[in-house]
Amino acid sequence: MTFQVRDGGFSYDSRVVLDNINFEISDGEIMCVLGSNGVGKTTLLKCMMGLQKWRKGESLLDGTNIARIPQKEFWRRIAYVPQAKNAAFSFSALDMVTMGRSAHLGTFSEPTKEDEERAVEAMETCGILRLKDKLCTKMSGGELQMVLIARALTANPEMLVLDEPESNLDFKNQLVILNIIEKLAREKHISAIVNTHFPAHAMKIGTKALILNRTAAPIFGPAREVISEENMKKTFGVQVHISEFEFGERQYKSVTPLYVVGA
Repeated sequence: MTFQVRDGGFSYDSRVVLDNINFEISDGEIMCVLGSNGVGKTTLLKCMMGLQKWRKGESLLDGTNIARIPQKEFWRRIAYVPQAKNAAFSFSALDMVTMGRSAHLGTFSEPTKEDEERAVEAMETCGILRLKDKLCTKMSGGELQMVLIARALTANPEMLVLDEPESNLDFKNQLVILNIIEKLAREKHISAIVNTHFPAHAMKIGTKALILNRTAAPIFGPAREVISEENMKKTFGVQVHISEFEFGERQYKSVTPLYVVGA
């Protein structure tokens, strides 16, 4: 599977939010999207999936404009995990996760035993099976975020789109989610596009990165090249130090914020 955005642009009335967005990812690749608050990261995700319409440009799935792909087929292949908000409906976690199978069901079909088994498997993958009977209205933001990720996995997607999946999670569960995304990409070749506020997370799991900037053109390329000290300074107005170290058989990079530029 290949997903591509070509010359994407979006504006609210006369205010340009996104312009000259170009990227491509394939099976098993993870693209992390970085940028300051309000720069348009969530809008980017919505536009590229057709939830909002590009003012110019297009999104392509295997070379076909997504506007020409039937909705049910598209959502069988792409799974979206929005930012967790307070749940409005009193579904149990298991019911909420099972809803992720909806793209595989007929219009009036009820979930089958196999659908529920897929839901349980997804909850086990995310380490939240203990929550299966808990009402979503009674969950913390972090718990609900994990439920939404499990729901996305039940669809067996080819690509996951996640909007700040680690934002409401504690230190341990942030790492659990990053590890799940990496494992799905490595073992099942599921690609992912991830909005994140954490440059270190992007370098940990990202094979590619897209940086959005209010005053400069977007930057897209290999994550370890795009996420540089200079680009972090230009994008966030923060001087950082990026260091590299080896642990076990793997190389890691860490990002240390030093000071706010101009403060």
